[in-house]
Parts: sequence; structure tokens; C-alpha cells
Amino acid sequence: MKNNSNRRDFLKKTALLALAGVSESLIYSPAHARMSSENILHPELAGEDTIFHDADAAFTLPALPYSYDALEPAIDKMTMQIHHDKHHAAYVSNLNKAVIEAKIESPTLQSLCMNASKYSDAVRNNAGGHYNHSLFWTIMKPGGSGAPSGAIADAINSSFGSFEEFKKKMSDAGVKRFGSGWAWLVAKNGKLEIGSTPNQDNPIMDICPVKGTPILALDVWEHAYYLKYQNKRADYIAAWWDLINWDQVSKLLAEAK
Repeated sequence: MKNNSNRRDFLKKTALLALAGVSESLIYSPAHARMSSENILHPELAGEDTIFHDADAAFTLPALPYSYDALEPAIDKMTMQIHHDKHHAAYVSNLNKAVIEAKIESPTLQSLCMNASKYSDAVRNNAGGHYNHSLFWTIMKPGGSGAPSGAIADAINSSFGSFEEFKKKMSDAGVKRFGSGWAWLVAKNGKLEIGSTPNQDNPIMDICPVKGTPILALDVWEHAYYLKYQNKRADYIAAWWDLINWDQVSKLLAEAK
């Protein structure tokens, strides 16, 4: 218990230091980059002395569709700011560097993910990180409804029997994902399926055993919830259900068809 308490205190302190060091240009301090616990927990940030900037960069960090504190109390302001401004920003930066190093011409995020087996781990991991987070922000909203209606509700009932059964299976996919990763709801051959992936893999990657068009994504990396929920991933997931933007999920389902 003492070790867990010390770890929580350490993470909170380093998170506060990290947040204080985030500038509008997203430049990292070399000393902080070497010492931050984020580099130990999250290899996507390791060795990042600065965010990579290039006027001709293929990929850019999308703005959040709401304020940092808009999802409180389910997801706190500090977690959202660090998650978006540091973690997602690092995936975008590292992806731009990896694409240049690999000399990939006219890359698109879709093509990089769909052909992940052809590229380096740096391209695969960072393309996945950028794709996954870009989707994740949009399927949440302030005051999201707890249950869907219309076509998405019909599809869920048809595929899983009931919304409650779907909710249980989706939650289990997130809770039981060992280590870091994601839980997914995908549209496939006119039906909906649930699965999970490790790290930043996703269902459109050719190397992924979970196949389909993602319409709902749940981030279960520690950086998505640890500041507020510590090791209580199940509590984070339970709160997340009240944030879902079912209008956006319905739109993604319609596009998948």
C-alpha cells in the first residue's frame, strides 16, 4: 500500500510539473524529458526534447472539440490537458519524423494504419496513436447521454441482445485488456463486434486480429485515467459511459454502412 501511495504522489507531482512546462508552442525542456515519470511509463514520450515542427509536416494535432474541463467530473481537466497536449502531440510529432525518415510519399493516416505491416514500429505505433486519439476525442462530449437511441440502439440490440449486455461486454474488454491498450466497437459485415488491442493498434490495421470500422473507442492507457482514478480502471470506465457522444457514434455507423 505504501508503494502504491508513493507512486501516486510521484505521478501527481510530475504531472503538475509537466503541466506547468507546457507552452503554447508545446516545447519540452530537455531536463524534464529525461527525468519525467511519463518517459518511464510511456515510451512515446521518451527522448522527446522538443516537439517536431515543420511547415510541411503531413500531420497536425487536432484541437479538442471542447474545453479541457468540459468532461469533469468523469475526466478531470489536468488529465485532459496532459493527455491531449503532451501524449497526443507526441504521437503526431513522432509520426511526422518517422514518415520523413522512412521517405513515405503523400502519406495519409488511413493508409499508414491499413498497411501497418509494411512500415517500421515507429510509423505503426505513432500512426495508431494519432488515429486512435483523434477518434477518441470526438466520441465524447459534455453531458453525453447514458444510452443510445435510433439506428445505433437498434444495431446494438441486434448484435448483443440489449444495451446492458453490450455495456457489460464493452466494459469487460477495457477492464481485462492487459497493460496498455484500447477497447473497440466496430462495424463489420452489417453487425457490431467488440474487441480490444494492445498499445496503439487499432481495427483498421492489417496486422490487427480485431477487424472492422471503429465507431466507438475506449482508451485504457494509464495516462487516460491515473491522476483521478489511480489503478481503478473499472471506475474510470464506469464514469466514461456518461460521456459518450451517441450522435457521433451513429454518424460513424451510417458511414460504415
